[in-house]
Amino acid sequence: MESATLHTVARRYLMSRNDKLHAEYADVQKHTRRMTGAPGNYADEEKRIYPRYNVVDAMLREVERLDPDDLPPPARLATALATAASTAQSVFTTNLGPIEAEATAAERELFRRAIKGWLAAPDPQVEPLPYRRVLSDEEAEGWRRRLEQRWGFERNMTEWHPIIGDVPEGVIALNSAAVWDGPGTELVRAALRDMGLRRVIEIREHGDPGSLLDLDAFEPTYTGAEGIWTDETLEWVAYASHEASVAFAGTLADRLRSSWPDLDDWAWAPWWDQPAK
Repeated sequence: MESATLHTVARRYLMSRNDKLHAEYADVQKHTRRMTGAPGNYADEEKRIYPRYNVVDAMLREVERLDPDDLPPPARLATALATAASTAQSVFTTNLGPIEAEATAAERELFRRAIKGWLAAPDPQVEPLPYRRVLSDEEAEGWRRRLEQRWGFERNMTEWHPIIGDVPEGVIALNSAAVWDGPGTELVRAALRDMGLRRVIEIREHGDPGSLLDLDAFEPTYTGAEGIWTDETLEWVAYASHEASVAFAGTLADRLRSSWPDLDDWAWAPWWDQPAK
């Protein structure tokens, strides 16, 4: 099996496991809350599921630290994947109780077995995935420092305009519906593509180290974690907040003003200034 195929299969496997486990957890949670009537302590059934998707997230992050453009030979890649299966950690995979620890260990073993199975099987037909490489801690710190110097983001925070104060001239602040329900995401991608970009840097909060990702995978949206996007030039920036806002500045804002016909219709306003429904 070629390295690119093996890496893609591993990424797709972990993404699929993540979706499946979240769906299972939602079903179990509805059942246990209906039975107990209380959202307090986790039931044992829940403890057997949520640690699994937490460790899947951690394993996927380690797998995506490998550069798809510069993968090692298949045997070495398989070893790296197995290492990720055994050692990947996050703030959600430590200090576990006995039930959670057992579930986590079982999920790691599933991934190790899957890796062995892929190596023994004929090359599968697998749909390629957009490029994504998780940044090293040093890279992420460097990007945060540069964003602070160029755009005023605090080093360990993601908050920016419009939620930190009056929106300065040159910054476009829109309601997040512009990218969720409106044409925003495609218009922003098109503007960046016209600027010659193929990939962007993404920085998220909550300990996410950030990524270098394909433009086609770029979505300027709040996902439960605020996000910042830019590129090597730092001539533009995008920011999605927890206050249903998305902001653009620099050369990207200039492009959007000329390419987004109803841009002003999506202008952001704080909830206390919005008309009553």
